[in-house]
Amino acid sequence: MKNRSIKRCLINILVHIVLGILGFIWILPIFFVLLTSFRKEGGSYKSYIMPRGYTLENYKNIFIQNGSLDFPRWFVNTLIVSVCTCILSAFFVLCVSFVMSRLRFKMRKKLMNISLILGMFPGFMSMIAVYYILKGFGLLEAGPLKLLALIMVYSGGAGLGFYIAKGFFDTIPKTVDEAAYIDGATKWDVFWKITIPLSKPIIVYTLLTSFMGPWIDYIFAKVILGQDRAYYTVGIGLWTMLEKEFIEYYYTQFFAGCVIISIPIAILFLKTQKFYVEGLSGAVKG
Repeated sequence: MKNRSIKRCLINILVHIVLGILGFIWILPIFFVLLTSFRKEGGSYKSYIMPRGYTLENYKNIFIQNGSLDFPRWFVNTLIVSVCTCILSAFFVLCVSFVMSRLRFKMRKKLMNISLILGMFPGFMSMIAVYYILKGFGLLEAGPLKLLALIMVYSGGAGLGFYIAKGFFDTIPKTVDEAAYIDGATKWDVFWKITIPLSKPIIVYTLLTSFMGPWIDYIFAKVILGQDRAYYTVGIGLWTMLEKEFIEYYYTQFFAGCVIISIPIAILFLKTQKFYVEGLSGAVKG
């Protein structure tokens, strides 16, 4: 018995050591980004990690700089696209999830299987076709229209990601719906006045995931926005700072920008963590 407890203790110590090493490896890049964002020395790559001096000028300069690299405007562009996409995508996902969870119709299972198969393929495989479709509709002619096109691209296929929300809706008893139908409610009334108020966790989860996609995307944004720097999102804008003609001057500001764009996501997760976890656990139960 004593040997067994000693062995269990050694295993626990070993597990904690491994987790500690993995945690250090995970946090090291974040630590490097923070340090570099406060680095006083200009230029790109250095032979040392710890800065020789620290300053807040990198954060100040990234907001007051004049020229073609306009970070504040990129931030606003990304915020507009992310918020609009978040609202539209969440609406599409919740509607499709409710239909797949509550209604029974011909081809339902086949549609679910097709959606599952399509979800296995990365979205950027269709970017060439999407580009020419948008070009045919004239949505790539002007900057504001390009942002509209970006919102359409991000939210258009959101309904395919209905599986998690459907799993959560399956946990809500159907007897609630039946009671509402007896009282004369329509399907829209049941969805909007009963199901949605009971689904706060999955709504928060859907909103978060819908917001994060446009916030961190590079591929679709680059294809649609092209070389129009005034309408760049932060993903493309920060990458532009690492191009040959800008990297020596903007290198430390690039890291400051990385820290800045991570703040809204971190705040959202901290504020909605409870609902986020509940949404995922509800979907797993379903």
